[in-house]
Amino acid sequence: MPFNRADDIWLASGLRTPFSKVDGPLASYDAISLSVPLVQQMLTRLGGALPDFFVWGTVVPNLTWSNIAREVLMDAGAPPTIPAFSTIMACSTSMIGTIEAAGMLNGANRNLALVGGVECLSRIQLGLGQTLSDWIRKFQQARSLGQKISHVGDLKLADIHLHIPGVTNRTTGKSMGEHTEITAREWHISREAQDRHALFSHQGAVAAWDRGFFDDLVMPVGEVKRDTIPRKDTSLERLAKLPPSFDRTSGHGSLTAGNSSPLTDGAASLWVATEQGLGRLPAGTPRARLVDWEIASVDLHHEGLLMAPPYAIPRLLARHGLRYEDIHLWEIHEAFAAQVLAHIEALESPAFLRDKAGVDPEAFGAFPRDRLNPTGGSLAIGHPFGATGARILSQAVKELSQRPAGQRAIVSICADGGQGSVVLLESAG
Repeated sequence: MPFNRADDIWLASGLRTPFSKVDGPLASYDAISLSVPLVQQMLTRLGGALPDFFVWGTVVPNLTWSNIAREVLMDAGAPPTIPAFSTIMACSTSMIGTIEAAGMLNGANRNLALVGGVECLSRIQLGLGQTLSDWIRKFQQARSLGQKISHVGDLKLADIHLHIPGVTNRTTGKSMGEHTEITAREWHISREAQDRHALFSHQGAVAAWDRGFFDDLVMPVGEVKRDTIPRKDTSLERLAKLPPSFDRTSGHGSLTAGNSSPLTDGAASLWVATEQGLGRLPAGTPRARLVDWEIASVDLHHEGLLMAPPYAIPRLLARHGLRYEDIHLWEIHEAFAAQVLAHIEALESPAFLRDKAGVDPEAFGAFPRDRLNPTGGSLAIGHPFGATGARILSQAVKELSQRPAGQRAIVSICADGGQGSVVLLESAG
């Protein structure tokens, strides 16, 4: 069923921090300390008004907090009466938070939500292995010195190790890149095509920065005033020289550091509002109507780990009788260039649309590649997992707000676990 409410729901662009590669200029911040100044700036924009609730997310866990949204809000000095909850859906985290917030707005006492997310991959907390954690807990429970001494003998050398979080899928044991190498081979995505798309992403991001597109979307953090990842000097020749990053032995590896999104630090936010809620925002804040959304999940043992969006996109469009050409702006998250190109191949494949997505393959037409990610994507800008959804949505909303009324955008994000989320937006003019 289409997203259906008595009142329209709007997304309004927010702020984000600059994005920087792991162990770069944002490395001294953890997830909370990087989020706090961003949230403070967003609240300042309300001029004394307040959001009705707060949704924040991060993907990499930390043992010192469980509800990062509440901790960020408290450290930001916001009134403690504002409800705050955390959410997570891998790379779709702050997009799914947006969808959740949209469903909670009611036109009465909930009209404005502040939504976003963060990832500080430079500050990953290591944990004790489970066996060692169990041993320490039992040691603490021992009632006497004799019991403690006796318990020491139960500890084996093999039990003493750390848990180090990695960018791997728990079920398969493979990294995102290893999975995408498989997808690239299945969909015949060449190394050259991946490098061309990576170059396109960098060129789009650099041009957008140069013309001031990001000036009101990115706030400085310390001495860092803009994204540090986009490369003006990259070229197909430079990209072609990079070695494979995930398949170094077969001779067929095509994913490199140049055509894969980098591990990134950053935080991003946006507003989700009813018409009444928009009245609290500064005049001129870019906004777009949330028309509908779709989430999808695939069997990651038999389908590409990051291939859920090609299921969700045509199903969403079919509900509204829309063809690809009816979408004027496409923002597809670039975890890997190969993943984006595989999505497009699937969207144009009659067999995939008919047999897998379960839609009429004649209903959509050719994919308009010239409308894709015009201001750069995650390959060039970066991919802090919890922040990416808010970054892409704010970027799309601003781009759409500069276009005539009634133009549409699809924003799509793939996520670990074989999941994905998609929203359909419409410009207000």
